[in-house]
Amino acid sequence: MSEFQEKHEVAKMIGSPPGYIGHEQGGQLTKALRECPNAVVLFDEVDKAHPDVLTIMLQLFDEGRLTDGQGETIQCKDAIFVMTSNLASNEIAKHGLKLRKEARKVIEEREAKTADGKSEIELSSEHIEISRKFKEEVVQPILKFHFKRDEFLGRINEIVYFLPFSQSELLKLVEKEMQYWSKRALQRHDIHLSWDKEVLACMTDGYDVHYGARSLKYEVERKIVNQIAAAHEQDMICSGDALHVTVKYDHNEDRTVVSPKIVLEVIENDKEKRRIEVGDYYSPEHTALF
Repeated sequence: MSEFQEKHEVAKMIGSPPGYIGHEQGGQLTKALRECPNAVVLFDEVDKAHPDVLTIMLQLFDEGRLTDGQGETIQCKDAIFVMTSNLASNEIAKHGLKLRKEARKVIEEREAKTADGKSEIELSSEHIEISRKFKEEVVQPILKFHFKRDEFLGRINEIVYFLPFSQSELLKLVEKEMQYWSKRALQRHDIHLSWDKEVLACMTDGYDVHYGARSLKYEVERKIVNQIAAAHEQDMICSGDALHVTVKYDHNEDRTVVSPKIVLEVIENDKEKRRIEVGDYYSPEHTALF
């Protein structure tokens, strides 16, 4: 909704009144709802829209109809409207992380007391809920302060909160990203890619709660894909090779573990693994070319 930040841009949504240039073209929203009155409409980042756009939504959400710039009414009672916003995202993220830590602590205490019942406990570790008190005392005041219209918030049937990912969810996201690059490496370069489970866990360390799944995507590209692409560019690997990604743990003199490092190994015909050392590979150009 960032393209509707100015007052005059409301005409983009419902169309210009008669006599104005382009009034015969209609509005983006009214045209879409006229063609498909039972559509699912997404208003992305609705908090960036001009207040006059919210005024249009009052009639839309309450009565299920919308009047365009030419005075024609479009019925859309069967349409579903979804709005997204980053308002209170920091507060929700911090609260979600706190809930996960508390849940993890409770689970560890239960695991210490019980030898069997682990499956029931593990299931509860993934499921956390925001309390009604947090919604009313933290989230709602932020929404009211920004939109300054109780009648607008009152027309929202339900609010869905996106919480920080759990560890198992992070592993699935990294696995999905690795599968994507594995398929791409095979299709474009005939390189067979495999990896250890430790690689997935290592990549989850790059998760940033404020950037969500994107942070994992960038972490995989930065630490793994860039390195593979650079190795391919330097002719360290070629078509038909089988490449294995693993984690190397270096230690200090006092035997403490230094931050893990992603390393590449070429699997030879005799199943032996030959480690390759790639030089400077932190370049976005490598990923784009791979």
